[in-house]
Amino acid sequence: MAENDDLVVRMFTYHPPKDSQPARYQQLREKAKELAFMIDDLCPASMEKTEALTRLSEVSMWANASISRNE
Repeated sequence: MAENDDLVVRMFTYHPPKDSQPARYQQLREKAKELAFMIDDLCPASMEKTEALTRLSEVSMWANASISRNE
């Protein structure tokens, strides 16, 4: 097996939620949504605003993936 096999398996395997994970996912999503509404309210319509919201969505996804893939 190659050096990165464990990483590849972890990245491309379904990780069913367990224990406190769903509640923690929800906490992260709620905070990201709070910031998303703030960005939407305070920033003018622009490519930069769209990028900020896209990146925030990515942050939320990666934070949840960190929990699901590494516990």
